[in-house]
Amino acid sequence: MAKMGASNSVLDEQALEDYQELTYFTKKEILHVHKRFREVIPNQQGPTFDISLKVPMDRILQLDELKENPFGDRMCKVFSTDGTGNMTFEDFLDMMSVFSDHAPKNVKVEYAFRIYDFDDDDMLSNSDLEQVINRLTGGDENESQKLSADDMKTLIENIYSEADLDDDDTLSFAEFEHVISKAPDFVTSFRIRL
Repeated sequence: MAKMGASNSVLDEQALEDYQELTYFTKKEILHVHKRFREVIPNQQGPTFDISLKVPMDRILQLDELKENPFGDRMCKVFSTDGTGNMTFEDFLDMMSVFSDHAPKNVKVEYAFRIYDFDDDDMLSNSDLEQVINRLTGGDENESQKLSADDMKTLIENIYSEADLDDDDTLSFAEFEHVISKAPDFVTSFRIRL
């Protein structure tokens, strides 16, 4: 998203129009995202705030929309401009736009891949898939829910047998995209309702 350059502002009509051009949101939805973002800014409840202010990831993760999401931290890191997870309003708006009902499937697929690529090497490897599986099963937080090494190996082998078209024991973006194209409920599950 292009930066608007406003340093100390509420969202005026021009900013709303600019954001509307750059997101999948209506002006009303942008105002709602703005309101949600302002809820996590400590001591910033006045009529203006510094639009470049970075809110710490732990504050962003307090929002109900992210609190229970096993990938909340990854989402914040992928969408934060500096990769730390700390977010400006525009970073947050980008994230919420991609997770909106209006974002196209190809955009959602691209960001899902980035979120699941924990080591940021543009491939989904065994370690990336293990982290995804552990987060989805609760095994990253609860040792008793963690899959056994054999079960994890079998599951990853099954994923590769379905998706790893070039048999290199990693998933490229193209392979990931191909698999997701077969998942009819992906778009409805990869969203955040405001």
